[in-house]
Amino acid sequence: MAKVEIRNISKIFADHAAVSDVNLTVEDGEFLVLLGPSGCGKSTLLRMIAGLELPTSGDIFIGDKRATRLQPKDRNIAMVFQNYALYPHLTVYDNIAFPLRVRRGTDKIAIDTKVRWAAELVGLTRLLKRKPRQMSGGERQRIALARSLVRDPAVFLLDEPLSNLDAKLRNSAREELRQFQDRIGVTSIYVTHDQVEAMGLGDRIVVLKDGQIRQVGTPEEIYQYPADTFVATFMGSPPMNLVDTGSVMLGFRPETFLPKITFGANSGLRTFAFTVTRVEYLGGDRLLYGLLGGDHPEVAAIARLPSSIAYTPEIGSSVEFAVQNSELRYFDRKTGVALQSESLSDRRRVANV
Repeated sequence: MAKVEIRNISKIFADHAAVSDVNLTVEDGEFLVLLGPSGCGKSTLLRMIAGLELPTSGDIFIGDKRATRLQPKDRNIAMVFQNYALYPHLTVYDNIAFPLRVRRGTDKIAIDTKVRWAAELVGLTRLLKRKPRQMSGGERQRIALARSLVRDPAVFLLDEPLSNLDAKLRNSAREELRQFQDRIGVTSIYVTHDQVEAMGLGDRIVVLKDGQIRQVGTPEEIYQYPADTFVATFMGSPPMNLVDTGSVMLGFRPETFLPKITFGANSGLRTFAFTVTRVEYLGGDRLLYGLLGGDHPEVAAIARLPSSIAYTPEIGSSVEFAVQNSELRYFDRKTGVALQSESLSDRRRVANV
């Protein structure tokens, strides 16, 4: 295992800055997720850590070694790609063993021991004689992980390894991947554009846009206390509601925006007139789309009501909805930067006083 430090890294292609002056530390044994939309620079950053791209400026350290100009083979990293890059003519056993066989000085007994150890760790022991074409997408992912694991890497790099799986399989594969990380404890850097993957897998999440870091934090910090309006609307499905109130943008999550009657006698509420224009039934909850009235004419908003709330306003009706003041977030209207200064730990400390 190893700590990874990225210091003032930039990558410029022609006149386009794919990554701009990024500083980041990945702690030893941490599972860090690089998250952002297409073209944000997350894969370029991962490729620079792997040595597949040279940075235009800046430095990369893996452990106590400066790795900026090292060849990929000299960095003691393992990378799992989106398409898994398996050899179709080789069995599962031979795919896993391949990195050991190309390494000089490793005898057959040591190779066999290592392959069977890695296969057992990812649940492939009974499938070692099969070929990749006989395996499901999730099983192929596990082959790629086992093949990387036998190299005893200091750092795992994973470039959207679940993106080729269907939705159901992605859920189970995500859980397997998190359990795998917990068992091996290797420093891991994972690239995805899927916020659900990021929230479910990461110890911390790095949100990128236009080659720059917009926020670094735990999944809870990123979701509950976004650093700016980009993070607020990128994280969450549906995204955070934003309401213009002069020099300030007011933000609140759809699941906190509920009919006022559900709060009972609760004080400390911000109330809105909400005209419902559409309702989506999603099983466990319902999404109500509509417009805010009163001081906020023609401002679109979304409410997420759990099924435990039986009340559903009729389409076209105007109803009082509310948000607890503690759930409101404030952003500068011009810059989009969050105005709250206290951290999540500060808020918890105050709440427990």
